[in-house]
Amino acid sequence: MKYLSMLLLAWLTAFQAGQDIYICKNAKINLYSSAPIEDIEANSSQAVSVYKASTGELSFSLPIRSLHFEKSLMEEHFNENYMESDKYPKASFKGMVLSPPDISKDGTYPVNVTGDLEVHGVKQARTIKGEIKVNGGVISMTSEFIVKCADHKIDIPQIVFHHIAENIRIRVAATYAPYKN
Repeated sequence: MKYLSMLLLAWLTAFQAGQDIYICKNAKINLYSSAPIEDIEANSSQAVSVYKASTGELSFSLPIRSLHFEKSLMEEHFNENYMESDKYPKASFKGMVLSPPDISKDGTYPVNVTGDLEVHGVKQARTIKGEIKVNGGVISMTSEFIVKCADHKIDIPQIVFHHIAENIRIRVAATYAPYKN
């Protein structure tokens, strides 16, 4: 959490905290893997996100160990064998909402976000579809996309191929509050 607080502070300082900066300290991330033998799901509500409405700048940071699985053994294997969470403690995204909506108007806006997704120490340029909702000044974002394990050099041994999918579905949900000094 200390790392996330420092990241958030650095990001806010870099953009000189203005009136159009919004933060979410408890963004929800869901991972889902469907394989022939079993489905695997993990959830976290500890991701931090910052959104600058005037420019569309958007960042997310997720502590990998905050993802919790139904079975503790799955969680242990995920952190130690696949994600190497001690070596790569976070996943992050930094990018821009293309054509950011006018947040002074309530509505639901489909958006595309382009930027770098870093998972397992490997950055990959991505364009991700999502949705921004504005309701009474409250901004929320949702997205669902697929991450290929191979794209981030996450090795899945052949012996567990029927337990873990090569493509992982990611769901993101964040509700933002205006940043106040």
